[in-house]
Amino acid sequence: MANTKNNLASLLQRHAATPDKILYSQFENDGWRDYSAGEVAQLAARWQAAFRAQGLQAGDRVALCVRNSVHWVAVDQAALGLGLVVVPLYVIDNPGNVAWCVSDAGARLLVLENARMLEALKVSLSDAPPTIVCLQRDASAAAALCAEDWLPALSAAFEVVAVEPDALAGIVYTSGTTGRPKGVMLSHRNILSNVEATLDVVTVVESDVLVSVLPMSHMFERTCGYYVPLWGGAKVAFSRGANQLAEDLALHHPTILVAVPRVYEKFLARIEQRLQASPMKRRLFHLTIALGWRVFNRRASVLERLLYRRLLKLVAAPIMARLGGRLRLAAAGGAALESRIARTFIGLGLPLIQGYGLTEASPVVAGNRPDDNDPASVGAPLRGLEVRLSDTHELLVRGPSVMLGYWRNPEATRAVLSEDGWLNTGDLADIRDGKIYIKGRSKDILVLSNGEKLPPEEVEMAILDDPVFEQVMLVGEGRSSLLLLAVTQLTDERALVQRANAQLKHFPRYVKVRRVIALKEPWSIEDGLLTPTLKAKRAALLARFSGQIEAAYRS
Repeated sequence: MANTKNNLASLLQRHAATPDKILYSQFENDGWRDYSAGEVAQLAARWQAAFRAQGLQAGDRVALCVRNSVHWVAVDQAALGLGLVVVPLYVIDNPGNVAWCVSDAGARLLVLENARMLEALKVSLSDAPPTIVCLQRDASAAAALCAEDWLPALSAAFEVVAVEPDALAGIVYTSGTTGRPKGVMLSHRNILSNVEATLDVVTVVESDVLVSVLPMSHMFERTCGYYVPLWGGAKVAFSRGANQLAEDLALHHPTILVAVPRVYEKFLARIEQRLQASPMKRRLFHLTIALGWRVFNRRASVLERLLYRRLLKLVAAPIMARLGGRLRLAAAGGAALESRIARTFIGLGLPLIQGYGLTEASPVVAGNRPDDNDPASVGAPLRGLEVRLSDTHELLVRGPSVMLGYWRNPEATRAVLSEDGWLNTGDLADIRDGKIYIKGRSKDILVLSNGEKLPPEEVEMAILDDPVFEQVMLVGEGRSSLLLLAVTQLTDERALVQRANAQLKHFPRYVKVRRVIALKEPWSIEDGLLTPTLKAKRAALLARFSGQIEAAYRS
């Protein structure tokens, strides 16, 4: 039955009674500015007035390619409030991919951060171009409207229309590690049910502060870093970017941090780099982690606990101060968390919990609880979700947060979603004592020329537990042996082979690296080797380094 409470925009409307409550903070004109609930609602209402003037109707698609900001929230809430469908896109994506998604979704309106990709988009969208609005003014951008001019100065109150629970709320395009991305159709019920179930795992209250790190076009950030805190009335500060993240954390003192594992990896790498100058500090650092890990696993003696308390103040506190000094919870998702990273932060006294999800499930499927945390697992399923394993040990999920299907792609939908609602995640898993343990992607099984099979992601995660390896990708499909592409500062191949294989002792004997190609430059989104969600593009990496790979196998 249609109801305003079914609408995701009710998350903003619930703060109508406290218009002065600060919900967001962002950096503008060389300074930070807070935004109250009333200001956000007023901005959203202006967007709604512009949507109406443009003739947009419920069900029309609005594409949003904007950096995390109050405008992102306002456009999203405005569109949802009127029953429009939001298509979030990555600002850092290439224009060709953005144009393809906009065209595939049939978006009538595209909101851009600036005119950077405008010319390229004009060519790609020449057949049926949407109206384009840029947040930043650019005199040369004649093909786009400036938001400042397009938005009316005044408008009626923010509106939230009644919608059916299964009304389409968004089309979220997958990152597309191979081939074109697919548009995941998520309903208002899908996302709201996931928000409510996530709040059973972590408590978010009005006094909490979060620093938004991941792009809100990423479903993990959109649900956990945007909708969840909006539900709880917590304040969110939008980070200025990776280069200023440390300053932003120190300034805003977050109590909760939601990030992909790569953020924690980079922070740890900086710590380890600083410790290189002092052997004594390095020893104390590792002693703190070792004792903290024993305390976490309830194996510490009374003396070890007493020593650990002193080390928390002496060693851990200055490190945690770099993360703002007030963190009570850190959550990792979007990719697998290395055991070394989990052990380090937990050992330093930071409750770091790992979760698991995918866009097709809105996205959270499972999560460790602060009081029931097994870092080797991704935790227990959320309330309302059923999980089981297929005959081939793929994780299947069913429940209210599972997608409606893929946009205009019934064949792809049938391939992963059964008639009785079971979503095949494509991830190999075990379920033990109610917790899920992810083993890797079923489609990514690597088969050597002798027929031996192995999960490359699981092997790569094990190798990454050695900090000398920054990024790695296993090569060996149809080959007689395994080769490793590795971003590392170490150049001795023999040492690299030994270190890689030292991490693989618990794997079958045939899982052994024979050659390592050491690469200095990190893989990035800009060079086309990572997706916007920081996953390795295997085909692109194989193509980029094909010459070195072939030469290594010949020698």
